[in-house]
Amino acid sequence: MNFLNLLLPAKRGVGAVTKCCRATCSSFFHSSTESSVEVHSQEQEVVIALGSNVGDRLHNFNEALLLMKKSGINITRHGCLYETEPAYVTDQPRFLNSAVRGVTKLGPRELLGILKKIEKDMGRTVGIRYGPRPIDLDILFYGRFRIHSEILTVPHERIWERPFVLAPLLDLMGSAVESDTVVCWHSFSGQPNGLFEMWEKLGGESLIGKEGMKRVLPLGDRLWDWSEKTSVMGILNLTPDSFSDGGKFQSVDAAISQVHLMISEGADMIDIGAQSTRPYAARISAEEELERLIPVLEAIQKMPEMERKLISVDTFYSKVASEAVSKGAHIVNDVSAGLLDPDMYRVVAALKVPYIAMHMRADLSTMQNEENLKYDDVCKQVASELYSRVKDAELSGIPAWRIIIDPGIGFSKKTEHNLDILLGLSTIRKEIASKSLAVSRAPMLIGPSRKRFLGEICNRPSAAERDPATVASISTGVLEGANIVRVHNVRDNIDAVKLCDSMLIRRRSCR
Repeated sequence: MNFLNLLLPAKRGVGAVTKCCRATCSSFFHSSTESSVEVHSQEQEVVIALGSNVGDRLHNFNEALLLMKKSGINITRHGCLYETEPAYVTDQPRFLNSAVRGVTKLGPRELLGILKKIEKDMGRTVGIRYGPRPIDLDILFYGRFRIHSEILTVPHERIWERPFVLAPLLDLMGSAVESDTVVCWHSFSGQPNGLFEMWEKLGGESLIGKEGMKRVLPLGDRLWDWSEKTSVMGILNLTPDSFSDGGKFQSVDAAISQVHLMISEGADMIDIGAQSTRPYAARISAEEELERLIPVLEAIQKMPEMERKLISVDTFYSKVASEAVSKGAHIVNDVSAGLLDPDMYRVVAALKVPYIAMHMRADLSTMQNEENLKYDDVCKQVASELYSRVKDAELSGIPAWRIIIDPGIGFSKKTEHNLDILLGLSTIRKEIASKSLAVSRAPMLIGPSRKRFLGEICNRPSAAERDPATVASISTGVLEGANIVRVHNVRDNIDAVKLCDSMLIRRRSCR
């Protein structure tokens, strides 16, 4: 017997989501032989929750996603990653939780069977209910259907009491409701403002960052909670023609000395670039970039002070990214967000490392052309264009929980655009949130350090004289919500970051 309750067509809603759809999403056919409906012939949009607290939790997620894909579940969106305290049975390790959204032609019984087989194949056994498990896969939503049977209930019956389920579930949506299916999902909560209201009743964003529930990003062998403090990324240019310090650190010894200095001054990570990305810079080949990069990268890896520090490789070549990660780099920093190498997304997805996607238009030789400097509303358009790139990256297999976003200060921007972005980082997040809460919640990096617009404003033609202006721009960015700052002068900027972090903590404590 088919056990689906088919929902009638729903209307799209944004404000009080369920008000406009109760008559449609809450009116459904009762399950019976006469009213049963087959859905196997068409794709259904589904939401699946993931949990793990045994073994390598992140590896378990990656393996489960791969097996889902092989089984006919096409993943289209990923929630953020959460490390959470166990619920119900508390004497067990902490969980990693997330959720994914996808489409499948599998019927609900088939889907449930596939997920149970994946759990079994990955080592899950019958044990204590709510006890430890290498992987836990639950169907939260299946199309626009309510399902009630002896083996399956959809929506999942305990969604509404579990912050570790609701948080990643909401990540899969936008603040603007984009489809009738999502309207129905909101209506299932029974709240006038849908799942958003249910999340707020549980505590909402106030729950995040506390011991019980942290939003994290995998970095090397650790999980990074970027809400704890702003991270400082020191810049190491190995190029002869970079705008600020070209030619200074081309030798291995000079590069090592600079890294030692930046680490001693408090840098959390080092960003190594072997190709100039200044406007109109001549592009070198991936092979030449690797010749500059690899000897320095290998030498940095051997430095004792680099223990627990992170290395980012600044490249738009997938070949360079792959080789650098194989030599110990932890992050790929791509100024083109995949525009300059069609293989970048596929390669980074396979590397399973964090990916910094930066906004830029066209390429280095044309990004400052008149056509690429036209904006009606720079924050809204940067948000829209950057999200479009991230969406493509996610469809190529890079989960949202590995994405870091960068609005691209100085790239395809005039001076006034850079100022608008520094003052409008929260607006950029809000615009992205309308389409994807997960991407809007990703760590944000800014890199205004010593750039031309600072020289134009302060009448400092020499890049080396722009450090005071850099401190001011970095401070503004941190107060506006930046999580990583990329700088040449670590010492001065780390003091600015510490002060801004203290101000933000004080602001939150006074609310």
